[in-house]
Amino acid sequence: KLCGYLNKLGIKGPIKTWKSRWFFYDENKCHLAYFRTAQDVNPLGTIDLSNASLDCKLENGEGIFEIRTPNRVFTLKAISKQAMMYWLQQLQLRRWEFCNAQSRFPSVLLTCFCVLVHFSVDVVDSEDFLPPVKTPTEAVGLKAASLPAPQTSTALQNISLKHPWTEIQNTVYNICGSKQLWGNNGNVFSFDEFQEHPENLDEEQEAEMEAGLNWARKAKWMNSGFPGLAEELHREGSPMDKVGVLQQQILTLTEEVKSQKELVKLLHKALEAAQQEKRVSSMYLTAAEDKDRLELVRHKVRQIADLTTRLEALEKEKKELEQTVIMRESHIQELKEHVQLLMEKNHAKQQVIMALTEQMARELSDPLQETNAITVETLYKQQEEIEHLKDDIDAYKTQNQFLNSEIHQVTRLWTSVAENEKALLMKCACLQAQNCEMESKYLMVLRKLQEAVPLLPSSHAELVRNLIQEALQWDVKEGAEEGLNLNPVSEYDEYGFMTVPEYEVEDWKLLAKIQALEIKSNNLRSQEVVEKPLRDRWNSVGELSPSAELKSLIRSGIPVEHRQRVWRWIVSRHCSHPPDHYQQLLRQSESTEHPACRQIELDLPRTLTNNKHFSSPTSPLIPKLRRVLLAFSWHNPAIGYCQGLNRLAAVALLVLEDEESAFWCLVHIVENLMPADYYSNTLITSQVDQRVFKDFLSEKLPRLMAHFEQYRIDVSLITFNWFLVAFVDSLVSDILLRVWDAFLYEGTKVIFRYALAIFKYNEEEILRIHDNVEIYQYLRFFTRMIVDGRKLMNIAFNDLNPFPMKLLRNRRTMHREEMETELCELEQIKAAYVKERAQQGP
Repeated sequence: KLCGYLNKLGIKGPIKTWKSRWFFYDENKCHLAYFRTAQDVNPLGTIDLSNASLDCKLENGEGIFEIRTPNRVFTLKAISKQAMMYWLQQLQLRRWEFCNAQSRFPSVLLTCFCVLVHFSVDVVDSEDFLPPVKTPTEAVGLKAASLPAPQTSTALQNISLKHPWTEIQNTVYNICGSKQLWGNNGNVFSFDEFQEHPENLDEEQEAEMEAGLNWARKAKWMNSGFPGLAEELHREGSPMDKVGVLQQQILTLTEEVKSQKELVKLLHKALEAAQQEKRVSSMYLTAAEDKDRLELVRHKVRQIADLTTRLEALEKEKKELEQTVIMRESHIQELKEHVQLLMEKNHAKQQVIMALTEQMARELSDPLQETNAITVETLYKQQEEIEHLKDDIDAYKTQNQFLNSEIHQVTRLWTSVAENEKALLMKCACLQAQNCEMESKYLMVLRKLQEAVPLLPSSHAELVRNLIQEALQWDVKEGAEEGLNLNPVSEYDEYGFMTVPEYEVEDWKLLAKIQALEIKSNNLRSQEVVEKPLRDRWNSVGELSPSAELKSLIRSGIPVEHRQRVWRWIVSRHCSHPPDHYQQLLRQSESTEHPACRQIELDLPRTLTNNKHFSSPTSPLIPKLRRVLLAFSWHNPAIGYCQGLNRLAAVALLVLEDEESAFWCLVHIVENLMPADYYSNTLITSQVDQRVFKDFLSEKLPRLMAHFEQYRIDVSLITFNWFLVAFVDSLVSDILLRVWDAFLYEGTKVIFRYALAIFKYNEEEILRIHDNVEIYQYLRFFTRMIVDGRKLMNIAFNDLNPFPMKLLRNRRTMHREEMETELCELEQIKAAYVKERAQQGP
């Protein structure tokens, strides 16, 4: 039996502790059960080895190994490295035996396969490829159960808190077992249990004891004197035979002792019943009054009635058992008849076999001399074949040994090649990134020359035009025809946005090429260094719950495969979903035409024109977007519809894919994230945010704000649309969705952070421009040139700190009061002007 003590790593609250457990392998189920002690009957748990993997890591410590199942990882610790290797080898071997038994292969094939496996193990031993470990008898096996458990903790810590009921059952069983073993406190009827199977017997003695037990059951003896024992011992010549006879006598005496013990138990019970009856009679005789005696008599009558009821139940059960016995006897009789029929068939077959054997012997006995010659010749040939087979076996052993060494060498070479390939791919990615950077710089120089063409001589201007034409004809996606293109720039990303914009102006086509090269360079550099570790962190996130770690992960960007799940979770935290509310709004929009219906139809073709899912009027997302906007107009009549909501709903549809989820995401943005009156007719809160943003721009970027004031640049003409639609149609899709990740989780403060970060990102470029018109022209497209999302994120959430939400609320309150005062003054001026015109007449 594979059993023994191991230390199991358990978790007690926040602390991991080692607990000593008795492990036992169940060969019928291929399970490894573990108990608190070797005397327990109910296991604390089992480990299914049929689909588990075994692993030992040197960094974990000596003797520590792991069993990984699909549901859990069990960490175990043996007392030594030898014991650990023994457990690992035995578990692998027994799991292999169980799986082969389950596969139901033919026995001949299994035998051949076992011979091959044994042969390969021999060869591995000669090469020291993990030779079999000798059994550590002090730590493994049934003998280890009698030894004290290797405790690494106190007895209280060793108790399993996860299985209290199992612990109670095992404790009760151990207490009951100890009482049966030692008796009841020196009772006169107590006796010691006889040890039936000594532990120091070897296999031959156990076989002799088993044979002696069978003999003892069949022997019949009249008394305990064994009168024929001396004669039998005298008749047996060898000492081993005498020992066998004595052991048979010991087993017979053991059976007799058991029967005597049962008799003593029965007498003990009878004596207790008699003593109980005596006590009751004494109570009856010593009762002073008739009333007490009458009560005793009534008590006995009740006992008699109870016993009568129990007797009737027992008689009823006896009748049922008798009927069962009769049915079983009839079944046994049928089986006997069937056995008799089979025996007769077997007898007839044996007679036929005997007749055929006699006939064959008669036919073979005639040419006796020829048969002898053939037999000698056959034996000689067989001996030669055996010699050849031995030579073949030696050759196969040598070949197997050679192949094992070859496999070992090939494995080392393969590992080295894989590492070299990974290093070469990283080097190739870096070189391609550098190449893209050089090409983008070259195109940037061409663009500068393109701006200076009117000032150049005609020959130089023609040369610049030719270089620009060649650069525009080269395709970024097919630039590395002969090399390895690790990360090509596709035309559309995962959500259908164009990765390379199409500028209508001829002079801006170079900008599209530059942007594509920068996107490719940035992707190549961040793929292994940034994106892969971030995906690994997101893959380890289980159930979502608000925390500082989750906030940091969301700010870094949500991978495509997790974004839909996280957005749904964020929206569900802030928006209650009444059943069938969205369907009711759709039915209402079908029955009654909303006043904003016409404006919605006008804005649908102008929604996300750079996305392939909305660029065509026949796109399947256009009807979904229409239904979402109509449902929101009926859901919030105070707003109805405002230009800009179409782009918010379109982005929600691209990520969430479901109409109702996109509808609730739009509700969350308008009603929870944005302040009140953000999308009203006057857009007063949107204008307030522009004034607040100018204050922050003056504080965080004073040089840039002074530059704008010098050339009378009103940044609200550019940033108003950023705030209204959360940067939709302003940033490239990858950065836009990262902004939305943080915006949905944290609120409008994220928009202020990223708006300031965009100006900080391009501050030096803007400061180099000293013309009003050129500044406005640059601000029209400069957000599309930002391709390094990591750099922009670090500026937004690290370089611009501190950025308290309390300061943002105070600034909004102050500027809202100022704007309301200005609006009141404007209304008064307007009313006075209307009154004056009315007095003057036509």
